[in-house]
Amino acid sequence: MDRRAFVTFIVAPCLLRPVVVRAQPSGKVFRIGLLLPWTEPDPADPVALESLRRGLLDLGWVEGRNLVIETRWAGGKPQRQRELAAELRALPVAVILTVGTTAIGAAREGAPGLPIVMISAGDPVGAGFAATLARPGGDLTGTSLAGEEVLTKQVELLSAAVPKLAKVTVLMNGANPVNGFFFDAMSSRAKLLGVRLDRIDVLAEGELDGAVARAKGGALVVVNDPMFFVRRTQIVELTLRSKVPSMFGQRDYVVAGGLMSYVSSVAWHWRTAASFVDKILKGAKPADLPIEQPTKYELAINLKSAKKIDIAIPQSLLQRADEIIQ
Repeated sequence: MDRRAFVTFIVAPCLLRPVVVRAQPSGKVFRIGLLLPWTEPDPADPVALESLRRGLLDLGWVEGRNLVIETRWAGGKPQRQRELAAELRALPVAVILTVGTTAIGAAREGAPGLPIVMISAGDPVGAGFAATLARPGGDLTGTSLAGEEVLTKQVELLSAAVPKLAKVTVLMNGANPVNGFFFDAMSSRAKLLGVRLDRIDVLAEGELDGAVARAKGGALVVVNDPMFFVRRTQIVELTLRSKVPSMFGQRDYVVAGGLMSYVSSVAWHWRTAASFVDKILKGAKPADLPIEQPTKYELAINLKSAKKIDIAIPQSLLQRADEIIQ
């Protein structure tokens, strides 16, 4: 999404279809914060921001009338994320929306006590953000990726795609506090499949080349993280150059040339986030709003990339795919 498209998201009303505007607190304009961990102007899939905007509109929140969205870009830097969260709290905003475990933790540290809507949190309970999914018990609620189940499924799908696969390298952001929990869950599943897992935690862009190179001769799972997403083209090119079969947690990687992705609907996460914002602005407490998890996941396969790395995807796996890129 370019800057002009994003500005349209922020300021333009929806003219494409009629919207039933529900009654909102009269006469009051609410200010909310959108803390994006990416580098402007490279946000998430445009579907994400459009889904949030449409979700808010459907619930009666019209930008410029009863809602103002303050957007901040953190450039993938945790310290900057904390600073921007504090800046949003000082404005003040009524609630902060943010994406991914690392950014959620930074927002919590930078804006203590402020309601936070998590979008695509990996494991909010394991990370200490919530007591339970049903009753978070603090200042955070939102959506979770059901990370443990998804990551173990990704290992399984890679094993099905690559005959006699013996080793899978797992690329993780070294700043993510739930890496150990996720890796242990993946390792348990990998053992049943006869696959050995190697874990690589990276903290900077300069470490990516060596990390992907270590996956040569096996396969690579890239754990969902904004730090990796903004460098998706680089990571994909490295996997193709080294002929490493790859699995990702976002479809954008497959569009960029990655082999496979297995992920829940981006639109669902952001539209559901709008419903959490609506409830909080109307007085609900995050502690009482159950964290929601997706129920549907989609498998995408890039056959062009499979040919580049000399992989023949089994027909049985192709039949399970929701999207095949030729």
